[in-house]
Amino acid sequence: MARRVPLASVHEDLGAVFGEFAGWLVPMRYTSTIEEHMAVRTGVGVFDISHMGRLSLRGPDALRLIERVTTKRVQKTREGFMSGPTLLLNETARVRDDEMFYRVSDDHWLSVPNASVKDSILEYLRRVASSEGLEVVVEDLTGKYSMLAIQGPRSAEVMERLGGQEVSGLKPLQFILDVDLGGARAFLVSRSGWTGEDGFEVWAEHSEAARILRSLVEMGVKPVGIAARDTLRIEMGFVLGGHEYGEDPTRYPCALSLRYGLGAIDWKKTGYIGEPALRACRREGVRWVRVGLVMKKSSARFIPRQGYTILVDDLPVGWVTSGTFSPVRGRGLGMGYVDVRYAITGEPVTIEAPNGRRGEAKIEEFPLIKK
Repeated sequence: MARRVPLASVHEDLGAVFGEFAGWLVPMRYTSTIEEHMAVRTGVGVFDISHMGRLSLRGPDALRLIERVTTKRVQKTREGFMSGPTLLLNETARVRDDEMFYRVSDDHWLSVPNASVKDSILEYLRRVASSEGLEVVVEDLTGKYSMLAIQGPRSAEVMERLGGQEVSGLKPLQFILDVDLGGARAFLVSRSGWTGEDGFEVWAEHSEAARILRSLVEMGVKPVGIAARDTLRIEMGFVLGGHEYGEDPTRYPCALSLRYGLGAIDWKKTGYIGEPALRACRREGVRWVRVGLVMKKSSARFIPRQGYTILVDDLPVGWVTSGTFSPVRGRGLGMGYVDVRYAITGEPVTIEAPNGRRGEAKIEEFPLIKK
């Protein structure tokens, strides 16, 4: 059965409509997805993202474990900053998860795995540590803390009112521990997010998180559901497990096909799990690459959904992985994999649904909205 987020009763008071996501019952929306989406793009909104995992890696070999399982060299990360995003691969260079790692100290790190793979990542990290004789304890903190994301161009203003300059003055990807937020204690506050806007993420024990959430709403911050989180990430071209990546090599291309960017792969780094397959993929080249898809004006209401076929002159050349209606662009958009021979920015393509319905689109670079 799906688990309810710990602050479910607070969300019910706020009028949330719940739905299931990655084994959790989460607030999907409060008013309308478009209204909530635009609040984040133009003002500020708050999400409950407690469905995501929260892990602690503590011990003298914590850094060695992280370096062993990630494609990015995280040892350069300064204390009090996050490193990433970086990829965790399997032996076929398919992506287990994409994660950020927080350096609390040399021997203490935190991470946030995606909800659908939290349990498998927890078991995987423990298994690698055990098999390689690494002295590190991997603890699951997911049940201990709720997690809120305050996102939007007004987020710093709101956080200064709530927690002062110490919070609003954080640099991107910087975090602090044990913070007073309007009389409630937060375990962690970071300047980070997943919407393409400025923002902050807060970990706090459930009762404290409930106080923080209520304070934010009283200040005029709009509660936002997971449905808008999805539309926001698609506009930016941010990937999601089970859509753009996964471990099954019959369903997902090599990690290089993601075109992840942001330094997620450090080619000078060696010795991580999946490296031989990833380097082989680099040498051989990729057949599929991830591209952005924007519907043309004539097909503005057509939504490219996961699994739809991408065509060029009636020839199947790829498939859609994610799609939505963009409130900013006023039309359907998404992303998918296209054969490299046809992955040309600006080129027209046709999107075909399983029932044969078609819409006209073009290939665009990420992000799919211009800021």
